[in-house]
Amino acid sequence: MNIRQYQAIFDSTDFVHTSGTAEEKRVAEFLRQCCEDMGVSAHLESFRVAMADMEECSVQADGQEIPCKAFYGCGSGSVEGELYYMPGQDPVSIAGAKDKIVLMDTQGIGFFAYQDLMKAGAKAILFQYGNIHYPHQDIDQRDLREHVVGEARKVLCAMLHSSDAIRLVRDGVKRIRITVRQREYDGESHNVIAEIPGKRDEFITLSAHYDTTSLSHGAYDNMSGCAGLLGIMDALKDQPLNYGLRFVFCGSEERGLLGSKAYVRDHEAELDQTALNINLDMIGTIMGKFIARVSAEDRLAHYLAYMGAETGFPVEARTGVYSSDSTPFADKGVPAVSMARIAGGNVAPIHCRYDLKDVLSMEQMERDVRFIAEFTKRMACAACCPVSREIPESVRKELDEYLFRKRKAEK
Repeated sequence: MNIRQYQAIFDSTDFVHTSGTAEEKRVAEFLRQCCEDMGVSAHLESFRVAMADMEECSVQADGQEIPCKAFYGCGSGSVEGELYYMPGQDPVSIAGAKDKIVLMDTQGIGFFAYQDLMKAGAKAILFQYGNIHYPHQDIDQRDLREHVVGEARKVLCAMLHSSDAIRLVRDGVKRIRITVRQREYDGESHNVIAEIPGKRDEFITLSAHYDTTSLSHGAYDNMSGCAGLLGIMDALKDQPLNYGLRFVFCGSEERGLLGSKAYVRDHEAELDQTALNINLDMIGTIMGKFIARVSAEDRLAHYLAYMGAETGFPVEARTGVYSSDSTPFADKGVPAVSMARIAGGNVAPIHCRYDLKDVLSMEQMERDVRFIAEFTKRMACAACCPVSREIPESVRKELDEYLFRKRKAEK
């Protein structure tokens, strides 16, 4: 693929396309057609996602209306109580949440923090989003995730802009009233699957997600990864390969890796044939360093560093867990590596209106894809995939913490 073709991908997907929406389906169909246009057969696989239509949302602070967005999936109703600002999630802070409406410093909440707040008796939760120095007063739309609630009760949750959250604390607001009415239902998201056969029955899975958050066009996070998959596909589709290549364009990653979780669930019988997962999540920025996070044996991280030195392509490679679609593969015992070009939030912000194609360099995209395609080719043409299927204990520990099976150890 050339610069013009990469640019056309970003031009064609330059709009918000969140999980479970018609816009997300439109991008899925676009990616499927891109594969077909290259002569690689592709299809869509659907999976369930929780959806909601918001009918009413209001937050009143001592009787004054505050702009907000209620979380999808948090239920409906009204609740009133004393405001409790809780910047930490330690036991002492949690203990003060009883019968309070809790204001947190975060944009969302994980499993253990939510469970702790429910046990403590919190009435509702407020979160905050945005930068008070930005000209826009955007508020992101989030959802109360099913795996976060678990067996606990649901409470109303809403997002405020950070400037309003600061005012609540600064002005000593006492009473908060939250009202939410929404229609919750089962929706549908999709993975796009394409495959290049190899000589063996085993294959390497390449993944990237294509959905966005509610304010973002998602050029960097993560149409860049999807463009990377298409570039690799174009580079290797006519090459003789020992291992086949299966490309998985994942939907609904931004809502908790739902697409990759659905893939490993629905294709569990094939995971023994999956030699390696290569995941792309955010590449091709004008500035930023290239990293590889290896959820596999240390030797793979060393190999990537050596290959970078050999080819003149700097790579910061180390073992660990990356917050992306490689994680469900590693959790099922498939060696995985996530690759990204990480730029600072002032250079290439994500999850906001500023994630646009302007933060990308098509020349850097070409360079990044060339390196990843060469790595993929070496693995796919190997007489025997050199990566052990053993997931190190240190990585398993990180997976347990990331997937909320165990609490993070106190440091």
